[in-house]
Amino acid sequence: MTLKKANELLNVIPKLNSHRKFGRVVQVIGLMIESQGPESSIGDVCRIHLKNGRKESSVVFAEVVGFREEIVILMPYTNIMDISSGCLVESTGKPLEVKVGMNLIGKVLDAMGNPIDNSALPKGLSTIRTEQEPPNVMTRKPISEKLAVGVKAIDGMLAVGNGQRVGIFAGSGVGKSTLLGMIARNTTADLNVIALIGERGREVLEFIERDLGPEGLSRTIVVAATSDQPALMRIKGAFTATAIAEYFRNKGMNVMLMMDSVTRVAMAQREIGLAVGEPPATRGYTPSVFSILPKLLERTGTNEVGAITAFYTVLVDGDDMNEPIADAVRGILDGHIVLDRTLANKGQYPAINVLKSVSRLMNHIASQEHIKAAEKLRELYYTYNKSEDLINIGAYKRGTSKEIDEAIEFEPHITKFLKQSYNDNVRMEDSIEELISLASGGGV
Repeated sequence: MTLKKANELLNVIPKLNSHRKFGRVVQVIGLMIESQGPESSIGDVCRIHLKNGRKESSVVFAEVVGFREEIVILMPYTNIMDISSGCLVESTGKPLEVKVGMNLIGKVLDAMGNPIDNSALPKGLSTIRTEQEPPNVMTRKPISEKLAVGVKAIDGMLAVGNGQRVGIFAGSGVGKSTLLGMIARNTTADLNVIALIGERGREVLEFIERDLGPEGLSRTIVVAATSDQPALMRIKGAFTATAIAEYFRNKGMNVMLMMDSVTRVAMAQREIGLAVGEPPATRGYTPSVFSILPKLLERTGTNEVGAITAFYTVLVDGDDMNEPIADAVRGILDGHIVLDRTLANKGQYPAINVLKSVSRLMNHIASQEHIKAAEKLRELYYTYNKSEDLINIGAYKRGTSKEIDEAIEFEPHITKFLKQSYNDNVRMEDSIEELISLASGGGV
C-alpha cells in the first residue's frame, strides 16, 4: 500500500460511525412502541430487528416521536404484528431521507419514496430529507405571474399566481379529486407532484388511470399513503411529496403540488398526538395538529430560483366551512375554492361556488379589465342568487328592480361560463377573453 493511500484511509477513519446505538423493545401499547434506548433524537429513524421469520423482511422501520424518562417512544412506518418484547432497536442517527431526481417522473411512490409497484428505483437520484425548513421570508420572490390551470371558473374568476397556495374546500363526494386531476392534466406548470393521503386503496389506481390519465402521469410524480397505513406513513406521505416538490423548485422549475387531503394529514397527527399523551383541544384535535399545519403549508410557494404552486383539498365535516381544520388552513393559504354540494346536485361541474371563493392575489396579478369583468359577473351572480327564491315562485315582477332584471338576463350565461366538461382544456387567454366579452354584454 502506498503512503498516499494509507494517508487517505487514515483521514476516512475518524469520519466512520463505528459506534452503533442499540436498545430493546420493552412494551407495545396501541400504536406506540416503547424501547429501553437507543440514544437518539426526535425524528430519528430506527430499525427494529424482528426475532422470527414470519415477515418477508426481518426489519421494521420506526420513528422516534417522544421520550418518557429513559424510555424512547417509537411509532412504526408499517404494522407492529411481528414486534415482540426484547426485539433489538437500532438508531440510524438521522431522520427519514428519500431519493429524488428527474428519473422519478411518471412513478407512483409510497411515503418512504419507494415505487409502489415494487420496481427498483432508477439510478442517478439524489438523497434529500423529507423535513425541511420553509424558504427564508426575505428570499421569497413576490408573485407577479398568472399560472394557467385550464379551468374557466378558476382562470377567469379566481386567477391563481405562479407560487400561490390555494385550498379546495368541500364535503365528501363533491368532486375534489376529479378537479385535481383536471388541473394536473391542463396546467402549464413544468411538473406535477400529487400526494394522495388517506385515500381508499381502490381510489389510487382509479385516480391515476381515470382522472390523471397517461398524459397527466407523463409529467407527474405521485406519492400515495392509503387509509389502511399507519398514521405516521400518512404524515410522511405529505412531507415526502413536499420535499420532492422542493427539490425541483430548487432546480429553478415551476412545480404544481396537489395534496388530497390535508384534513387526513391533520387526522393522522391527531392519532399520534393522542397516542403520546397530548390533551385533546379543539373538537378532539391536539395542539400539535395546529403547529404541524403551518410547518407543512409554508414550505411551498416561491423561493429565489423557482416556485411551487400548491392546491390542498380540505375535507370539511358536514359541509361546515368553519370547522377547526378548515378554519386553520384557510388562515394560512393565499386563497380558497369552495365546492358546493347544491351546485353539484344541479349538475354544474366543476361545482365551484365563486361567491364563497376568493383568490387573495388576483388583484396583484390580473389586468384591471380582467378584474372589473370578474367583479361585475360576481355582483350579478350574487344579485340573482339573493333573489332566486322569489324568482322561482313567481313573486318577482319584471321591471321592479333594474339590478334583478339584469341579473336574470345574465344568469344562464354566467352559469354556462362556469360549467366545463371534465375533458375540456380551455386556454387561460380564451377564458379571460370570454369573461370580458360576457361582462360587456356580448352574447347576452
